[in-house]
Amino acid sequence: MTARRPSPDLNSPIVEASGLWKRFGDRAAVRDVSLAVRPGEIVGLVGPNGAGKTTTIRMLLGIVRPDAGGVSVFGGELSLAARERIGYLPEERGLYQGLRLLPNLCYLAELRGMPRERALRRADVLLARLGLEPHRRKRVRELSRGLGQLTQFAAALVHEPAFIVLDEPFSGLDPVNARLMKDVVAELRAEGAAIIFSTHQMTDVEEICDRVLMVNEGRVVLDGALSEIKRAFSGGGVFVAADQAPDAIDGVTDWRRDGAGYVLALADGCAPEAVLRALLDRGAKIDRFELAAPSLEEIFLRVVEQDDA
Repeated sequence: MTARRPSPDLNSPIVEASGLWKRFGDRAAVRDVSLAVRPGEIVGLVGPNGAGKTTTIRMLLGIVRPDAGGVSVFGGELSLAARERIGYLPEERGLYQGLRLLPNLCYLAELRGMPRERALRRADVLLARLGLEPHRRKRVRELSRGLGQLTQFAAALVHEPAFIVLDEPFSGLDPVNARLMKDVVAELRAEGAAIIFSTHQMTDVEEICDRVLMVNEGRVVLDGALSEIKRAFSGGGVFVAADQAPDAIDGVTDWRRDGAGYVLALADGCAPEAVLRALLDRGAKIDRFELAAPSLEEIFLRVVEQDDA
């Protein structure tokens, strides 16, 4: 998908925010939020309704001015040149309803500094990649909800941005087109784009994100690599898909059936490797053996409940 990379330094954040605050009247919508997104990284911005996700995004994009704190994009201020390298898929539609698809995309690319001939080539590539080629002569208002969402996605990418913000991008998509969009997002990550993905769908976050930033009541309540977060909330248990029940194994304090396998609770100090060895020694056939980490949705509910307590 060819993102315009800002720098070969993969350790330098493309976007960085420090201590963001925003009040609306007496209510603090965002309270001391900091984040950083590096090239080739997808960060999931999650939280309940009213948690401050949209306000945070709007401050990152320069749509809303923070009351305190600052934002750095491509190593500097949010200048016009920097804005031309940002792609934004908002939750609300923002296309010209009376224009056909190709002129829509070309116009938006030219607004962001792309020469017309290059914009035409880029629009053609995106229409083909997203399965929109048969609809290129339709006006936006003639599209179904799903095709309209794919067109909005194309509009966010047409100028080859290096920093991309996706707000509920899979809304209105059937499973086939949702998979198509996820594949394109993975391509953008591989090309070095920095991506923020805001959603309520935790399964989508688990599937495509590298890191998670969870906010509640305007504050960051969880921030880290997805794998590390799940490990921290695993509770020391393991999941094993085996052809026999894990009865009478030293260090296993309890177990229960879970789908095609078993979830085992381990005593303090019991190494999962020792349990695996015990199962193998008794001749068990094992297809999977891994930490029994809770789903991100379970973690989300647990963290929000604790924060609200």
